[in-house]
Amino acid sequence: MFQNLPLLSLEIWLPILGGIFALMTGDDRRAHTARMIALFTAIICLLLCVPLYLGYDNNSAAMQFTENQPWIAHYGIDYTLGVDGISLPLIMLTTLTTLVVVIASWRPIKTQVAQYMAAFLIMQGMMVGVFAALDAVLFYIFWEGMLIPMYLCIGMWGGANRNYASIKFFLYTFFGSALMLVALLYMRYYSGSFSILGYWTLKLSMTEQIWIFLAFLLAFAVKVPMFPFHTWLPDAHTEAPAGGSVVLAALMLKMGVYGFLRFSLPITPDASRMLDWVVITLSLIAIVYIALVAIGQKDMKRLIAYSSIAHMGFATLACFMIYLILNKTGSIQDAYLSLEGSMVQMISHAFSTGAMFFGVGILYERYASRMIDDFGGIVNSMPHFAAFFMLFCMANVGMPGTSGFVGEFMIILSAFKASPWIAFFAASTLVLAAAYTLWMYKRVFFGEVTHEYVNNFDDIKGSETAVMTILGVMVIALGVYPQPLLNMMHVTVGHLLTIANTTKLM
Repeated sequence: MFQNLPLLSLEIWLPILGGIFALMTGDDRRAHTARMIALFTAIICLLLCVPLYLGYDNNSAAMQFTENQPWIAHYGIDYTLGVDGISLPLIMLTTLTTLVVVIASWRPIKTQVAQYMAAFLIMQGMMVGVFAALDAVLFYIFWEGMLIPMYLCIGMWGGANRNYASIKFFLYTFFGSALMLVALLYMRYYSGSFSILGYWTLKLSMTEQIWIFLAFLLAFAVKVPMFPFHTWLPDAHTEAPAGGSVVLAALMLKMGVYGFLRFSLPITPDASRMLDWVVITLSLIAIVYIALVAIGQKDMKRLIAYSSIAHMGFATLACFMIYLILNKTGSIQDAYLSLEGSMVQMISHAFSTGAMFFGVGILYERYASRMIDDFGGIVNSMPHFAAFFMLFCMANVGMPGTSGFVGEFMIILSAFKASPWIAFFAASTLVLAAAYTLWMYKRVFFGEVTHEYVNNFDDIKGSETAVMTILGVMVIALGVYPQPLLNMMHVTVGHLLTIANTTKLM
């Protein structure tokens, strides 16, 4: 019933249009109008996900809600959109996250409000475009276009070192994608089309696959980010406003893993199988080494940022562990758990880590510091906030009953099918995550009150409580009943596994 509606175009262009209208409200004398435009637009976009979800056929691996219009016909560039069981959950996550950011920014952002709201709305449209684009040029435009509003977000509303962090963020992510563009143009030359689905059937030699795989690896590894391309993330998170950190953690990091699933595995399956050890090794380094780095952090934001790198290492590990599983068991069914675990891990990380970044922003509003030693005994003055933050810490640790447990359990369980040693190193994150997360929580919330100003903090209320409640409900819902998410992606994951396990050598 909903398949013929241009829902994806609405999800892309409505927030961009809303951002333009918010920007047109002018200076801060009309800040309330800008906020209301942003809130109304974000709610409408989230509501548009309802027909997307209800109209999506879980039993089909084909692209759905497709739209196809000629764009630059002379070069074979089309405006082509579509979603499957991998992209649809990420689009829904994008719309929900933007609404949360708008609500969370209601009080803290007091200057240049129109520009702030416009940046996040336009960013939402661009990110949905990344997940929905089926034309390589369209994908690349959205992929690079979303960097601009995030660059402005960090540079205009960030901390004292925001200029350095914003430039470093932009340069890393922009130049990391340069080779991806070369790879896309190369495949266009031989296929005669910019169709991403067409690239899935393009025959390539092993040498061609390896070079294309390496081009994709650089682009997506920077975005995740994987070790050793991760150094931009702690700086960007530390200097970004709370809303920027939430979007970075919840959405932008996921685009790297999405790139592996949409491009690397189906386009270069033979090279992916041959070089899987590269990604697996880098992922395990991120899981163990970066987690150890997180333990020594004194800045809460930097600690959570390093935690993000470690947790995203789980997602990238699961993407390429499928080849070890297939080599060992020969059954595609055994590899389902790995890829589905990667998707669940991405969604869970968005809720738990995004909420923790928002929580640090709440503390920063009370006292302009993110340093762990500047707090202690917060549970006495902010008991409700302490309870919510504990829930998100438990999800970050992987406590059963929270969303963090589901993805990590699936990945570790599948790791045993690949190698007990991989399972051992992957499972070490359960201990390391508990070490840095609970130690931070203990010092900040239950530590000795060394500064009297902590006793005067106001507990969360209004928009802060609303955001914490939304994210808390999602963490528990996904932890207790992940079946709707698994149903949505199951057939698509099976189709991807078949393609990724089929040789494309000429």
